[in-house]
Amino acid sequence: MNSRWCYNRRVSFRRATFVVALWSGCILAFSLRAHAGDAPAWIHALVSAPLPLHDDKTDAVLLYSDEVVTVESENKVKTVVRKAYKILRPDGRGFGMVRVPFNSREKITSLRGWCIPAQGKDYEVKEKDAIETSLFEIADSELINDVKDKFLQIPAADLGNIVGFQYEKEEQPYVLQDIWPFQQTVPVREAHYTLQLPPGWEYKATFLNAPEVKPAQSGNQWQWSVSDVKALKKEDEMPPWKGIVGQMVVSYYPAGGAVPGKTFSDWRQMGNWYTELARGRTDPSPEIKQRVTVLTGGTTSQLEKMRAIARFVQKDIRYVAIELGIGGWQPHPAAEVFAHRYGDCKDKATLMKTMLEQIGIESYPVSINTERGSVTADTMPHLAFDHVISAIRLPEGLDDPSLYATYKHPKLGKILFFDATNEVTPFGQIGGYLQANYGLLVGPEGGELLLLPKQPGSMNSIRRTGKLTLTPQGALTGDFEEIRVGDRAAEQREALRSVTKDADRIKPIESLLSHSLPTFQITKATLVNLQETSQPFEYRYSIVAPNYAKPAGNLVLVRPRVIGTKSSGLLETKESRQSPVEFDGPALDTDTFEITLPPGYEVDELPPATDLNYSFASYHSKTEASGNALRYTRTFEIKELSVPTSKVEELKTLYRRIASDERNTAVLKPTSAGR
Repeated sequence: MNSRWCYNRRVSFRRATFVVALWSGCILAFSLRAHAGDAPAWIHALVSAPLPLHDDKTDAVLLYSDEVVTVESENKVKTVVRKAYKILRPDGRGFGMVRVPFNSREKITSLRGWCIPAQGKDYEVKEKDAIETSLFEIADSELINDVKDKFLQIPAADLGNIVGFQYEKEEQPYVLQDIWPFQQTVPVREAHYTLQLPPGWEYKATFLNAPEVKPAQSGNQWQWSVSDVKALKKEDEMPPWKGIVGQMVVSYYPAGGAVPGKTFSDWRQMGNWYTELARGRTDPSPEIKQRVTVLTGGTTSQLEKMRAIARFVQKDIRYVAIELGIGGWQPHPAAEVFAHRYGDCKDKATLMKTMLEQIGIESYPVSINTERGSVTADTMPHLAFDHVISAIRLPEGLDDPSLYATYKHPKLGKILFFDATNEVTPFGQIGGYLQANYGLLVGPEGGELLLLPKQPGSMNSIRRTGKLTLTPQGALTGDFEEIRVGDRAAEQREALRSVTKDADRIKPIESLLSHSLPTFQITKATLVNLQETSQPFEYRYSIVAPNYAKPAGNLVLVRPRVIGTKSSGLLETKESRQSPVEFDGPALDTDTFEITLPPGYEVDELPPATDLNYSFASYHSKTEASGNALRYTRTFEIKELSVPTSKVEELKTLYRRIASDERNTAVLKPTSAGR
């Protein structure tokens, strides 16, 4: 299986750059290695095949896809994959690059690629021309991960040409299960999946994000087929890919029933499987016991003890994913993680459990997929998880207002979810990527699928205030304060954690101002609580903005909304929206700006208030005259995690109305005394 129970939020730029260089190098190298060779009949049969429905912006189409999975025994599965694309636009050339993952238990036994050009002879490349590399998504994975990729560049992947490939694998599976994602980023003409089982074996299949397809059966072989599958195009702020792509999950069972540790009839069994993998790995070492004593010795409060342990696992245990063989799912012993001071997400959760046990607190690992929607309440048990966090059983009677990420369990009582891998989210909260997301709690009675809580928008907010003065020359001067909590704070801490120069630390402020002010100067700036994640993160800065006010005869136009943009042109496209709009999480942002007017001027006209309420969001703004000052207040609340396609027109209207409000101006006139 390719799923790994870990989550590394940082993609290494160096590794991504390497892949681009690899790609370019392959194109040059393969142009020399490729040689004439007739493509097989199954590809030639596609030369005159009609194309699936597509538009003029489609880069390529998948003409044919066939995956044949032959289960020979509990410990041997063979897979043959064939695919052929027709390139329609320059950006479709990328489909000429074949990427096949493998590991120590999954061997590639053959790999070949072909091109049938619109004019001229066929081209062929073989496995000996492929390049092997470690996973580019994980930095330094060549040292610590046995999962690798084999890249094969098919030559002449040009417009009008057909490129195809075939590879075969042999696997010693840890789990008797497979996933068939039949929907692609391009239209699919036809796709097939065949499952061949030994006599007496059975299977169970479920479809996600697509209607169920009944297979054709021949003996102990089943084949599923789909045709004219619409492309799932990439759109800005769309839901996670795995949460909306059409796919089938299939599990297969030998004669006589389930195989312990290799098949799951329900989530409870899957939890038991993980429990066995982790058995004995939470045993404490003397060094762990001593460290817990030191960390918690200064307080009698159980909450403060938990916080101290959480800080240690978050900050002092470096994230490193060492995934060799079963290590993709099995945690390392807590004693090793503690001694080495590094581990991946499941290692951190294991150490967290061990250390909490020393103060009498129980915790349980929770497997989850950070791509919300990959697992649902109706999904059959399968290895769709890529991350592990902790569920901490809170002592009875502990009720602290800082503990938001809680769940009332009917048997375990109140439990608190905590992600020790996320170093910038405080204890008591979880990031938006985990909220309203299904996770597998591995508890005393096996696995149990739970829906994690959705935190209130007030726990993910920017509270921005500005005290400003408008000079007679039209310049705006004054001070701002931004208080950020939740993901709003975490994203800033993450961006600034490696920044060392003071000039670079104010770049986020400069970026914010540049979107609202044509000219400005930051005269002073400070950051508050950059490292102290238990406290709100703050920006405090002062600015001068020349020519902010605009003269109009003897009148002056002033925009009350000084900085900050909540509108978006996301939906201002010619194409209709295909997928829902996904938000990072619930949020509640507020702005309050007070502008003292220059001597000799008073308010002549104020912009109208704006009040917008939708099921997924609300926006309210108001401008008032208060003595010799303008006072602008607004709130923007995101209530839901996503907006369905049926409501994207409402969202478009919301953004347009916000944009109008953000452009509105107040009119100042000379006072009677100043005329």
